[in-house]
Amino acid sequence: MMNRRSFSKAVGLGAGAAAVSLSGLQANASAAQQRSGAPAPTVPTVTSGAHTEFATLKQVRAGVLDIGYAEAGPAHGPVVVLLHGWPYDIHSFVDVAPLLADLGYRVLVPYLRGHGSTGFLSRRTPRTAEQSAIALDIIAFMDALKIDKAVLAGFDWGSRTADIIAALWPERVKSLVSTGGYLITNRKAQLEPGPAAVEHNWWYQWYFATDRGAKAMEHVEERIALCRYTWTLVSPNWNFSDATFARTAEAFKNPDYAAVVLYNYRWRISLIEGDRRYDRYERRLAAQPPIGVPTVTLDAALDPFTAPGDGVSYRSHFTGPYLHRTIADIGHNLPQEAPTAFAQAVVDADHL
Repeated sequence: MMNRRSFSKAVGLGAGAAAVSLSGLQANASAAQQRSGAPAPTVPTVTSGAHTEFATLKQVRAGVLDIGYAEAGPAHGPVVVLLHGWPYDIHSFVDVAPLLADLGYRVLVPYLRGHGSTGFLSRRTPRTAEQSAIALDIIAFMDALKIDKAVLAGFDWGSRTADIIAALWPERVKSLVSTGGYLITNRKAQLEPGPAAVEHNWWYQWYFATDRGAKAMEHVEERIALCRYTWTLVSPNWNFSDATFARTAEAFKNPDYAAVVLYNYRWRISLIEGDRRYDRYERRLAAQPPIGVPTVTLDAALDPFTAPGDGVSYRSHFTGPYLHRTIADIGHNLPQEAPTAFAQAVVDADHL
């Protein structure tokens, strides 16, 4: 999930978070139209769970991975790459993808390393998961599909990945939707303790730092139970079904899942060092580089990781055309809980 230091002031935020309702999106959409001079289409309203499967699933060799991904929409449409987080998978976008495809976008939804049908090409490749490694996976994915530039949109690990690409390789990003704001990890800042309520939200990160937590992650049934429990904590208003969770939980059975997840969270808090091949990228990211591409940031009002202040804590990191929205009554898995709001953000970002 997110960078704990990015919301270190989020003590007792709950009902205090600023929010806009879905009906309030039209005013923001108008702002996007004024900036671009071209009308941004209004996304039709759908309810969460309207779709259960992707029509097309594919594989492509890209970098060190064989990446599994869903695809929707016309082959020659403008490209949108949707990036999921932890503990989730491509089904976070199962309702978003057809909305965008119907508007003419070519929508690509890859499984991140260690998830679903994405696997390493070689047994010798270290199962690392530095933030830059995951970003480079997506650059390789775009290269393999001969995509020069795309709209990138994500949440959780996906937001961080999209933020990194927008910061380090802005020429590859047409526009950005970043749920939770600026999520590039600052490892030095992570060494400092946060307020108790913030640290409490990160219970699983501290759990993963122990041998006991590692054993739980390495046991398939226990890891799936842990992930389901996490869903209930971070999305308190989302009444997801057993079938909805079970579809995503299949992605957690990837043989590299435990290694990738444990590495990522232990690396963030400097319990382990990263692979040296990524050091040059991590040095650049340590400087917290600005993001200049057109951006829409989204905050989920009921997500315990949403910082107070309606985006003000990270606003200065975004230097290009910009919109911000807080979505009322929605938790951490924003695209699956509020697919219309997320899809509208993608369209509006594309018209900034």
